[in-house]
Amino acid sequence: MEKKCVAMLSGGLDSSLAARLMLKQGIEVHGLYLSLSWGCCDKDKAASAARQLGIPLMVLGVGDAYLDVIRTPKYGYGTGMNPCVDCRIYMFRIARRYMEELGAGFVVTGEVVGQRPMSQMRRPLELIEAESGLEGLLVRPLSAQLLDPTLPELLGVVDRQQLLRVAGRSRQEQLALARAEALTEYSTPAGGCLLTDPHFAKKTRDLFEHEERPTTKDMELLTLGRHYRLGPRAKLILGRNELENLMLEGHAEPGYRCLRPTFPGPTALLVGPCPEELEPVAVRLIVQHTKPEKLPPEGSLEFWRDGQPWSATRPPVAEAAVAAL
Repeated sequence: MEKKCVAMLSGGLDSSLAARLMLKQGIEVHGLYLSLSWGCCDKDKAASAARQLGIPLMVLGVGDAYLDVIRTPKYGYGTGMNPCVDCRIYMFRIARRYMEELGAGFVVTGEVVGQRPMSQMRRPLELIEAESGLEGLLVRPLSAQLLDPTLPELLGVVDRQQLLRVAGRSRQEQLALARAEALTEYSTPAGGCLLTDPHFAKKTRDLFEHEERPTTKDMELLTLGRHYRLGPRAKLILGRNELENLMLEGHAEPGYRCLRPTFPGPTALLVGPCPEELEPVAVRLIVQHTKPEKLPPEGSLEFWRDGQPWSATRPPVAEAAVAAL
């Protein structure tokens, strides 16, 4: 077996430590970052970590096929719309193909036994390994001494005695090791996967209920603005700040109409096959989310509609708002 591995880097501390433990054993390490445009991992931090470790980093997008994992997970959801076990299997299958392409011998991850309730208990760890086609070839250096020896350990490619027995949610051992190894390029642990967040999960569930084939762009848009379901195929997204207004404008293309007010108000992105039917609702919501003193004093309202000047009749003040998702 080659003394070469693929180390999955998320930008977090655990994956960097796992890669470091392999480097200390003289193993050639190639980093792999799997990119979700709407996900929780940090690509910039993963790149910084790879530079600090002195290893190459391959960045691969998971693509729209990953959304089928979210729609129909074989092993179910966690607290929200998070298919943790199925997600790991999908990601590790990509890692296995990259390992084979490189001619590497095994895959390394920063997983810790007991750190996450759905995917990092002993039974799910074994299941994920088998279903991804990496049985015996998935090394988890931080918890290795709590798990059965892998093939690289049995063959002497990896020295099991130099691996660790970290378990649980506390990161004190990892932080101490990071200080000892002078590792500084990692992101601070935060809320984890967005799909576990109740508000994001609700918007995701709504998307899958109304779109037969959602795209990664649809998922990325879930991270922006306030969302309003206006019909089976019709939705409106309202920016919450200037950055989101600019980002929504950047998504304007066929099937996505953008209304940007000339006065200081939120931008609206209209999603659906007949955007002109949504325009009166969009104007009303823009007005309702604009401070009264920022509205023009009288007359029609002026907008940029997909980059072209456009005027709209001022809506009645008393009209009720559409509820956000």
